[in-house]
Amino acid sequence: MRPVGAALLRCALLLLLRGCPGQEEEGGSPAGHQQELPTVVIAILARNSEHSLPHYLGALERLDYPKGRISIWCATDHNIDNTTEILWEWLTAMEKHYHYIEWKSVEEPSSYPNELGPKHWTDERYEHVMRLKQEALSFARAKGADYLLLTDTDSILTNNRTLTFLISQNKSVIAPMLDSQTYYSNFWCGITPQGYYRRTADYFPTKNRQRVGCFAVPMVYATFLLDLRKEGTSKLAFHPPHPNYTWPFDDIIVFAYSCQAAGVQIYVCNQERFGYINVPVKSHQMLEDEQINFVHLILEAMVDGPPMYPSEHVSLSPKHLGKMGFDEIFLINLVRRPDRRQRMLSSLYELEIDPLVVDAVDGSALNSSDIKILGVDLLPGYYDPFSGRTLTKGEVGCFLSHYYIWKEIVARGLEKSVVFEDDVRFEAYFKVRLMRLMEELEWAQLDWDLIYLGRKQVNSDDEEPVEDVRNLVVAEYSYWTLAYIISQRGAQKLIAAEPLSKMLPVDEYLPIMSDKHPNEDYKQHFANRDLLVYSVHPLLAYPTHYTGDSKWLSDTETSTIWDDDSKKTDWSGSQKTLKGSRSNAGHSFRPTSRDEL
Repeated sequence: MRPVGAALLRCALLLLLRGCPGQEEEGGSPAGHQQELPTVVIAILARNSEHSLPHYLGALERLDYPKGRISIWCATDHNIDNTTEILWEWLTAMEKHYHYIEWKSVEEPSSYPNELGPKHWTDERYEHVMRLKQEALSFARAKGADYLLLTDTDSILTNNRTLTFLISQNKSVIAPMLDSQTYYSNFWCGITPQGYYRRTADYFPTKNRQRVGCFAVPMVYATFLLDLRKEGTSKLAFHPPHPNYTWPFDDIIVFAYSCQAAGVQIYVCNQERFGYINVPVKSHQMLEDEQINFVHLILEAMVDGPPMYPSEHVSLSPKHLGKMGFDEIFLINLVRRPDRRQRMLSSLYELEIDPLVVDAVDGSALNSSDIKILGVDLLPGYYDPFSGRTLTKGEVGCFLSHYYIWKEIVARGLEKSVVFEDDVRFEAYFKVRLMRLMEELEWAQLDWDLIYLGRKQVNSDDEEPVEDVRNLVVAEYSYWTLAYIISQRGAQKLIAAEPLSKMLPVDEYLPIMSDKHPNEDYKQHFANRDLLVYSVHPLLAYPTHYTGDSKWLSDTETSTIWDDDSKKTDWSGSQKTLKGSRSNAGHSFRPTSRDEL
């Protein structure tokens, strides 16, 4: 939000309280109005939240609201990780900034009776959470607070104006819509008379922001704000459930019923990107699965923005970077694209992958003479199948970047390597699934030269699955080289074909070498077309953006013709960079009771 907009939002907030004074200076702090602004209690309930707490707490401390008007109520129990230590470290550092801090910590027991694992919800656990939320509500009322903000530790409020925005809406119960890795969010648009989830026509338009605003809904959870000054909210409760309650014994449903019984309307707002919510794991899964999910959420936030940042007042566990059993992991990046380099390095760091950054050949910096000196010549008769243009300098640079990596693989004797371009969006469980694939390849003794981790399958025909190796198919005609595995023998084959003197785009060259390209004229220029190419299915990587996206950028598509510096290609993107069907088959995330899926 721009400074002027922020000032107007605070002005609207003050107008709700006692009329709007003169507008502050642009970018001014609300600290000058500290006595006029409402008081807020933020309730933190944490259990086994080590994976998300640093980012969660960092988001809370960056809220653009005077900390002197905020009290913190915090409770933690039944932990088997470092949740208590992280909270204590943060609360100790922040104690002098907030108006008041109430801290409740119980170390034993670490599990509930009859609990099958740390993600299993028993009735005792539900009741305990209801009692804690009721205690937080009672604390806020006893303190005379104007508002209570309940926010789960898997909700990361990256928009620091969220609290100010919610207060300015003047609603009794209101939630910011949170984004996730899937269609999951923190609201329901429909509920059955028995208290169960009901699909409606409003959910997807709301979740996808095809309709924008604040909308009445029957339920919100994870993060929401209660206006304790409103008459109806005095009747709200988390525990005990309403005397007439017959719905499922679940804290969020109990509260939704309480709102309904009190005649209090609930709202969800999606005008801005307020933050993220982690997709919950199934009850049989473990904390490691939740951590993997959260890392994926961090990576998605890096692509879609705004990114998450951990608190500066919490000690972070060190990452242990490695090569995943590969000899090398190459990351291709143009020096003039430092934003892409940083995002990829940050993503790989979160995945604990240690890459070797390779400066890409910048085709735009090559003139026609340079290209000739490098021995590059066009494959006779090549034209882009969609635009009709010939090769671009960007495509020359892209091909050379991959070609020089293949040469390095051969020179260093690397048996198996990974190659990433700098526009990769990683799928959930990327690292786990890739390492499992390599184990199965070893066990099956499969002969392979190259395996796509991300690609665009040109034809929709079914591809032949590989026996004894899960989630692997024989790759037919495919585009993209954003992520792949390559063997020593594969690199040797690609170099031995002497492609520089008969160049075409690298993602056309690979299907020729595996004899899958439909153009017979092109294939005649390459005698040995025995490259053994496979693809993971479903894919483990996708492009960060596609043609038509606001952030789409291609250094290969928008360039100049390879042998003519005066001919620019201002075309907006080929069919290659259009978004294909992104199958969810085998996706790591499964439906849950709170998931629209």
